[in-house]
Amino acid sequence: MSTLILNIEEPHPQPARGFALWQLGFRPFYLLASTFSALSVLLWSLQFSGWLGHAYLAGPLWHAHEMLFGYGLAVVVGFLFTAGRNWSGQPTPTGWPLALLALLWVAGRVLVLTPFGMAAAIVNTAFPLAAAAGLAVPLVRAKNRRNYFFVGLLVAMGAAQLGLHLAQLDVITLPGWVGVRLALDMMLFIMAVMGGRVIPMFTNNGVPGAKARRHETLERLALGSVLALIAADLAGVHGAPLAALLLLCTAAHAARLTLWQPWRTLRTPLVWVLHAAYAWIVLHLALRMLAELGWILPSVATHALTAGAIGGLTLGMMTRTTRGHTARPLLADRFDVACYLCLLIAALVRVGVPLVAPGASAGAALVSGWLWACGFALFTLRYAPMLLRPRLDGKPG
Repeated sequence: MSTLILNIEEPHPQPARGFALWQLGFRPFYLLASTFSALSVLLWSLQFSGWLGHAYLAGPLWHAHEMLFGYGLAVVVGFLFTAGRNWSGQPTPTGWPLALLALLWVAGRVLVLTPFGMAAAIVNTAFPLAAAAGLAVPLVRAKNRRNYFFVGLLVAMGAAQLGLHLAQLDVITLPGWVGVRLALDMMLFIMAVMGGRVIPMFTNNGVPGAKARRHETLERLALGSVLALIAADLAGVHGAPLAALLLLCTAAHAARLTLWQPWRTLRTPLVWVLHAAYAWIVLHLALRMLAELGWILPSVATHALTAGAIGGLTLGMMTRTTRGHTARPLLADRFDVACYLCLLIAALVRVGVPLVAPGASAGAALVSGWLWACGFALFTLRYAPMLLRPRLDGKPG
């Protein structure tokens, strides 16, 4: 491992001058997301110990809300604003509109820690809707219909979040945690779509002779099965029918991953981290099927998706897109590998220990949380200078 890491160290380019935080969407949202993700474990500990007992959202609901609608959504918006410019050839929000959107996200993180529930609901719902508008304008101008559905997904995330808040405020009656469940499904669909687009491409570009492949029928089955899962969760389907659907999802995504040749990527950390994260999607679907049959706790399956898939895929994409869009080599260094290993071990602890030793689940959650925090703290320290400074080649973005 040490030889591998030394061999992939990047050269040392001259540092770029100036301040570039508001030049493209990935810059502020990756920095905010990674910083918040590293700090949120401390806030979670404060809530758990009762220090934040007057917060509007408290306990596990706050933790779930912030990991999905705080951290996860920030990374998605940063990625979509950056990719949307490439897809459409049109500008996505930069400058003061981007700064205002980032401020809206920060306000949402603060308000859920206060007693002001209605303000928190309005601000947190407004963020994905404003982001949807910011993405829709360039896509519509370019008539880039292939990616219109991302606008719809951001609107749907806003609707799920609004439903969660209104239920929490007793304005409407909804089944417990339905907004979180639907948001998890939509994050799963976003990762399935983007994983299918970029993982085979990055594999073939980064690993000579990998021969990662896509099969169109399998692609439709994999994505269609996730859409069917969203519909089933909306309809409140449970028991054997949902378990059967989850078995189909598991098989489709396992076959999809196999075509991407993950075993050929082990010497290329910038690529294997994406394959490892996608493997957590397959594991999540399998574990959720077992939970639906009553064999394991549902939280184990949920953390396979959140700690494993969402954490790994977002971190892998943040490192790669930051390097690419700041004109740095697409090679992982020892800091990147350390970040990846922290998150991978965190997920293994969070999912594995409750499966084999349920009595140690509380300690496993604490260890996993600190490993997660260490991974994102390392990312923030390493990548903040890249995110704050202009591209090395002097191009905009």
